[in-house]
Amino acid sequence: MSEPVLITGLGTLGAWGGGSDRLAAALAEGLPLAREVDRSAGYHLPQSARRACLVPPGDLAGWLSPGEARRMSPPSKLAVTAARMALRCAGLCDGDGEAGTAVVIATAFGPSTNTEALLKQILDEGPEAASPSLFMESVANAPAAQIAIALKARGASLTVCEREAGPLIALGTGAAEIAAGRAGRVLAGAVDEMIPLLHALLDRFGALARPGEDGEELARPFDRRRDGFLAGEGGTVVVLESEAGLAARGGRALARVLARGGAFDPTAPPSGWGHGHRALARGLRRTLERAGLKPRDIDLVVSGASGAREGDRLEAEVLRAVWEGGTLPPVAAPKAVTGEYGGGHLAAAVLAAAGSPLGPTPGFAETDPALGITPLDGSPREAPAVVLATSLAAGGAAAWVVLGRG
Repeated sequence: MSEPVLITGLGTLGAWGGGSDRLAAALAEGLPLAREVDRSAGYHLPQSARRACLVPPGDLAGWLSPGEARRMSPPSKLAVTAARMALRCAGLCDGDGEAGTAVVIATAFGPSTNTEALLKQILDEGPEAASPSLFMESVANAPAAQIAIALKARGASLTVCEREAGPLIALGTGAAEIAAGRAGRVLAGAVDEMIPLLHALLDRFGALARPGEDGEELARPFDRRRDGFLAGEGGTVVVLESEAGLAARGGRALARVLARGGAFDPTAPPSGWGHGHRALARGLRRTLERAGLKPRDIDLVVSGASGAREGDRLEAEVLRAVWEGGTLPPVAAPKAVTGEYGGGHLAAAVLAAAGSPLGPTPGFAETDPALGITPLDGSPREAPAVVLATSLAAGGAAAWVVLGRG
């Protein structure tokens, strides 16, 4: 990377509430944050998954005016709130650096609430009844656009739709904008909501963790008994700046982007994981090599493992191939706490690089011999100097970001 890129602010909200301090506390404690999903609409099967990591009501208060909120879908509200949190964390205000500020936001499903409402309207009343205001906030790029409008960010506005890999791709894309001199500042992150219809559909595809014999729904990443992930929602946005830009205005950095990269697994089916771990491992090695790093330089892996049966299998195969049979560094699996989607994994990686401790992995109890990975158990560890964040997506996309201390 030609120009050092720094993370100077972090805004996040999800099942942990609003603020990175709350997420840091939840990760250190290592307890899942899921609660019951509203099943009154009848979308769910009788024995379906019942829980998801949902944003508590009321956590947007104070971040959006009533006039702004009326024009926004739920994901747009989450995105703008997270962006304002990130700016405050960075010591900036709305509108600072207007012309040179770009926005890069990832989303897996877009504004599901407005999409469902729009389709119901068309089915019930006919196409001519389709609401322009609902349509405007049903598209995937609405959250990024609303951030740009609310914060007067006049640089590029980009939306990434690469499922689980999206948040790290968004961060890498934002870092590339800074490094290339196309933006002086970037707001990069991810947002998703988890409505009952989407939750029910994910369950019908067999993606979600079901209640075990003890009645618990746990993600169990890397565990032999894993049977799916906990769905989640939320928004996470980071502020990216160049080293020179931060020095000019004064301030501090939370973390430094040391490397970014990605790859694609052509063996993956459209909605699942493939078997191309060797190709993905080569992509990760190249990512490290471009930054002058070797696998032994990594102090902590913040894995995108979520409890997905095939996703965790591929994640383990890639890591083992990169380390070529050697001892892996400690591996964290924060999606056991935050759920899948909404940017919790990205926020956890930034917090880890900033020195925040990551606690035990809820649900992990039985090592899977086929994977050979035991995630963090809560034992005290030194703060890592170099953190590798990994994310493999259903459909074939893969993304990696290496973070260092600020």
